Amino acid sequence: MTRQRRNLALQWLAFAAFLGAVVGFLWATVDWPVVRRLFFSGEVLADQFPTMITEGVRNTLVYTLIGFGGGLVFGLIAALMRRSAIPPARVLALAYVDIMRSLPALLVIIIVGFGLPIAFGESLPDWANSNFAAGGFALALVAGAYLAETIRSGLEAVPKGQTEAARSLGMKSGQTTFTIVLPQAFRIIIPPLTNEFILLLKDSSLISVLGIVVGQRELTTIGRQFSNSTGNYTPLIAAALCYVGITLPLTFLVRKLEKRANAGSR
Repeated sequence: MTRQRRNLALQWLAFAAFLGAVVGFLWATVDWPVVRRLFFSGEVLADQFPTMITEGVRNTLVYTLIGFGGGLVFGLIAALMRRSAIPPARVLALAYVDIMRSLPALLVIIIVGFGLPIAFGESLPDWANSNFAAGGFALALVAGAYLAETIRSGLEAVPKGQTEAARSLGMKSGQTTFTIVLPQAFRIIIPPLTNEFILLLKDSSLISVLGIVVGQRELTTIGRQFSNSTGNYTPLIAAALCYVGITLPLTFLVRKLEKRANAGSR
């Protein structure tokens, strides 16, 4: 046996020994009948899972889409302001990005969900007081700060020759930005945009802090409510499986997009 194969065999033996030790420890110390009854109850899962799908998954996707769509708008505006020739616009955009990236998303959701109705009082319409409006707007504010930097990096990655060629053809600055530069920039930043969508999908669970409103509950709220009412943790495991079922395909999509982008840049 060569030295390389001997080292490989030793690595396999070490890995097998470590894995066996972990499995043996868990087998000897964990009360598996209790775990199965409290975390993997088929009866509780069959009773609660339909609501998880019809309400939890649907509302989680709605919150995410509202936050991501609004974040794209805020991010695009902030990215363009960062590149503006007007200094106050650059300072304002930089302040928004830095402040929102410094605040925890949970704190932003609490401020928007509870602070704005108090600040504006009865001037807000009824629909603005819903979890969809407050939670979606808070997620959009947070996502916009991160998407602004992503979009700005995409804009800077477009060769300046594209802009110079468009201007030489008589195109105005705004027309050049929206018809030449932005389409190429978004093609470059598709993978990080998808990553941000996945992160926002998981951050939608923080909206549970706004309270339980039937019809507007997302996965985490439903899982926690059912878990408290049944005294069983299976609903939380079901919510986790739903998150995994949504995010895994998106993760595979990001990997394919990144491979395609890397292959196209060679």
